[in-house]
Amino acid sequence: GETMQAPPFCSSRSLHPSSIQWSSCLLHSPFIITNASTAPFRIAVALRSGISPPRLLGCVRADVAVEKMEASAGDYPVPSVHKGWLYDQYGAARDVLRLGDVPVPQVSPDQVLIKLHAAALNPVDFKRRFGKFKATDSPLPTVPGYDAAGVVVKAGALVTSFKVGDEVYGNINEQALNNPKQWGSLAQYTAVEEKLVALKPANLSFAEAASLPLAIETALQGLVKTGFSQGQSLLVLAGAGGVGSLVIQLAKQVFGASLVAATASTPKLDLLKSLGADVAIDYTKQKYEDLLERYDVVFDAVGECDRAVKVVKEGGKVVVLTGAVTPPGFRFVVTSTGTDLAKLNPYLLSGKVKPIIDPRGPFKFTEVIDAFCYLETQRASGKVVVDPIE
Repeated sequence: GETMQAPPFCSSRSLHPSSIQWSSCLLHSPFIITNASTAPFRIAVALRSGISPPRLLGCVRADVAVEKMEASAGDYPVPSVHKGWLYDQYGAARDVLRLGDVPVPQVSPDQVLIKLHAAALNPVDFKRRFGKFKATDSPLPTVPGYDAAGVVVKAGALVTSFKVGDEVYGNINEQALNNPKQWGSLAQYTAVEEKLVALKPANLSFAEAASLPLAIETALQGLVKTGFSQGQSLLVLAGAGGVGSLVIQLAKQVFGASLVAATASTPKLDLLKSLGADVAIDYTKQKYEDLLERYDVVFDAVGECDRAVKVVKEGGKVVVLTGAVTPPGFRFVVTSTGTDLAKLNPYLLSGKVKPIIDPRGPFKFTEVIDAFCYLETQRASGKVVVDPIE
């Protein structure tokens, strides 16, 4: 609480720890200053501990009422090695996954480096780990993970939309099955192209944001591919799943569907209703193809295209995410883009569209194997999330 004189390498005016203003103070030290509100105290402690000015770390500028530090190089201190889940061979989670030290990814000019706070698991993660996409996969060892949410700690020279300190989220692999990144999101850091991420909606936690990217992009793009529009009807197979839960919401809140029906098991029917489904079909008791209703579009997230085509109207379409395809069904694989996330942010900010995280989670960073084993039971509601990543 006392006033201290500015060191000779700063401006000469008197500075008070509670209202300090450093102007391009070139400082070098092992002390890491990460917040303007605490920077004066850390600097004071360092100086009074006998550490000479040249050893103080960071070029710090902290203005009155400014909450975030801006580093001189625009970057936070980043280690060369970090913790990540990885596998050296294909196989089951308990057999091949391990937590270890991996190099922090290099950042290309069009990329940002994200300090991850949360990540989410997707079926494509375990299918990839089982070697189903060997021909187009990245080299081993691999850190899995598509969905990411965290803070930008470094920005490439060509990046214009984001700066250090921005909270972002995204699906880090532009093409899910074609050369996905070797160093994925189940780690402390990941590098991703600027075009694949968006600013995190301020009302969402990192865990909630991490649950969204791949699933909500799949839901949106799948509906767009069918030409789905206001006043049309839709059947969602696996409506309580990660993708299905978002298809229901987007169909109602974004596209203006006249009727949305969805399938789930008995315990999850209330969830379907809460998401906006007009009709909740218990697949353990009813066959949807035996019902009278026919739909403009069927969104098949479980691999039942041969049954789904029986309930689509003439001229209608069936989006197929997995399994065999029967006309008029068509295979769909998502393409990651931050533009889609940015378009949907207003619906997330308003609460019209909500992330759904399975109640068993979030799983701790040390529990990734358990999280995968649970996901592979195919009993999850919404998304399986890992949070916090520490």
